[in-house]
Amino acid sequence: MRTQLYPAILPFNQGMLPLDDTHTMYFEESGNPQGMPVVFLHGGPGAGASAKHRQFFDPAFYRIVIFDQRGAGRSTPLGELKNNTTPHLITDIETLRSHLGIDKWLVFGGSWGSTLSLAYAEFHPERVLGLVLRGIFLCRDSEIDWFMRGVGNIFPDQWQTFAEFLPEAERSDLLNNYYHRLTDPNPAVHMPAARVWSHYEGACSTLLPDDSLLTGHFDDDTVALGLARIEAHYFINKIFLPNNSLLNNISQIRHIPAVIVQGRYDIVCPTVSAWDLHCVWPEAEYIVVPDAGHAAWEPGICSELVKACERFKERLA
Repeated sequence: MRTQLYPAILPFNQGMLPLDDTHTMYFEESGNPQGMPVVFLHGGPGAGASAKHRQFFDPAFYRIVIFDQRGAGRSTPLGELKNNTTPHLITDIETLRSHLGIDKWLVFGGSWGSTLSLAYAEFHPERVLGLVLRGIFLCRDSEIDWFMRGVGNIFPDQWQTFAEFLPEAERSDLLNNYYHRLTDPNPAVHMPAARVWSHYEGACSTLLPDDSLLTGHFDDDTVALGLARIEAHYFINKIFLPNNSLLNNISQIRHIPAVIVQGRYDIVCPTVSAWDLHCVWPEAEYIVVPDAGHAAWEPGICSELVKACERFKERLA
């Protein structure tokens, strides 16, 4: 069974799909136009997708659909928070599915992408052939508090840089005070805050330091603005869903085949969330990578994600 990424490919279809009076979605298709549809849901929220994400999937078998969520990446306007909620994103996925003439698809998402994958599947289980989930994030209060403060127990140096960006008087409420800066219309105010937030997340995302992940992704201004501003927006608003709704509604999708891939030493989205999901969804295949953190590109996680998509080829053929 294949364990490595597929070679780089180009899309056979790209477009900008109007969603409402404010938002327009970038989307693309690659691989086999007559193949099994799979949709990739990127992380963040707000991080955007990249060309490399196409490479998890066999292009001879899959019709690979990738898009940038509202306010992220190549979707416009960048960093826009108006009409940007989880229910909006779920509706956008359905809008794209209908636009492309797809009946059902495999859903693949990591980090925030796992959150959105679960939410989408629970709202539209009839449209989901299966789920590949990585780095589980359920956006509970404990997980948000861990990201804002708890990470400092493992990465005290990175957390100190993150916290000390704010004046001392504001450090007792990092989330709200970052949010005030990130939503300030002046780029001289919001961009420095976005760069610090994004770098903090990126620096804590791998088991071993990986400067290429920072310079090639998290330190990019487009990524930083979308990621930081939209993450803070969703954290403040508890992802616009009832408390613990993703676990409480798991009965809606327990019949759907699924694979959960989790890095044992994931500091951004600690393993307890994947474990809690596994406990209420024992039918899902649960894989803990013993030598990995959070990032999808770490060797063990990347390999397990490719293998999961290979196994789904046999299930879905």
